[in-house]
Amino acid sequence: MNDVMFVIEIIGVISFAVSGSIVAMKRECDLFGVIVLGVATATGGGIIRDMLLGIHPPIFFQKPIYAAIAAFSSVLAFLVVYFNHGTFTKHKKQIEYLDLISDSLGLGIFVVVGINTTISQGSQSLFLIQFIGIMTGVGGGILRDMMAVQIPMVLRKRIYAVAALLGGLVYYYSLAVLPPSLATVVSIGFTVTIRALAAHYKWNLPKVSLKG
Repeated sequence: MNDVMFVIEIIGVISFAVSGSIVAMKRECDLFGVIVLGVATATGGGIIRDMLLGIHPPIFFQKPIYAAIAAFSSVLAFLVVYFNHGTFTKHKKQIEYLDLISDSLGLGIFVVVGINTTISQGSQSLFLIQFIGIMTGVGGGILRDMMAVQIPMVLRKRIYAVAALLGGLVYYYSLAVLPPSLATVVSIGFTVTIRALAAHYKWNLPKVSLKG
């Protein structure tokens, strides 16, 4: 299971790195900025998780492979767009779709990773387990959006944190009846589906505007 989780975590790192890179390119960052936002998105949630759980130094610093893969993925995303800029500017909807899938996949994966890490630290508190799972999933995106000078998506649209919460609950309770690997697939699939449906049907939590 450790090997399976490592592979899944690497997929999450790549997914979030691509998502962060797309946001960086939309904000017209240079290559260095793309790498910074890609790595921050891919590793921010894990750093927050480890700080909350008292894991020092965070795993990000213990295993540089995560940062290396995130940086490589960010550079690759940049080069693909750089050498195909005309094609990408003509297919903005496809880029939005790629961003959605990358971000949703990373979210679903890191919620599961956060929950597993919390449980492995001996916690039996459902509140703590779910809180850490959500923060692991959304932390990188919050850091990405703050660095890109925009209100974090988790605070404004597409039931982002709600999808993380529901996916985390599905994983937690699935562990009682399913093998961990299958519970992981079910949870990630559920989270991605919720995010895709929210984007397609424009589901949002109620909000109010106080603008004049």
